[in-house]
Amino acid sequence: MDPLLSALLIPAVVIFVVYRQMMTRPTARNGIVYVSAALVALGLLTGGLIDTTQLALSLALVAVEAIAAVVFGAIRAATVRVWMDEAGVTWSKATPLTLLAWLASVASRVGLYFAGTALGLNASTSGILFFVGLTIGAQALLVARRGRALSGTTLRADNFVE
Repeated sequence: MDPLLSALLIPAVVIFVVYRQMMTRPTARNGIVYVSAALVALGLLTGGLIDTTQLALSLALVAVEAIAAVVFGAIRAATVRVWMDEAGVTWSKATPLTLLAWLASVASRVGLYFAGTALGLNASTSGILFFVGLTIGAQALLVARRGRALSGTTLRADNFVE
């Protein structure tokens, strides 16, 4: 992927997702799951995620990035307010703590990027796409799980939601 396009796309996606999380929204929605899957796929398919010149180090860094993405997604999911209204619909809304967790998440990704370049790995926007997709997906799935727990809904193929 073109670095200039990535430099514009990635912050736009993150800002849009954070903005949407700050609004009150039903927990039963699929859109964000598709967005996160698309970002992970782009990160994997655009090339450059793994630096083949230093394969072991590169794979280790990708593993650390994946773990950090999921952990930060879980932390942010825990900060989101989830409730059920009188009609039995579950809702979610991010809190100021969610914003702080987003800042910590972005800071960790920047730190991992600079750690990789300091270790001599070739930098690529693919890693950023991969990280953002994983972290958004983890958060979305965990928030949806909390909503299902409130409503008593079981997970079926026809009600797979954020």
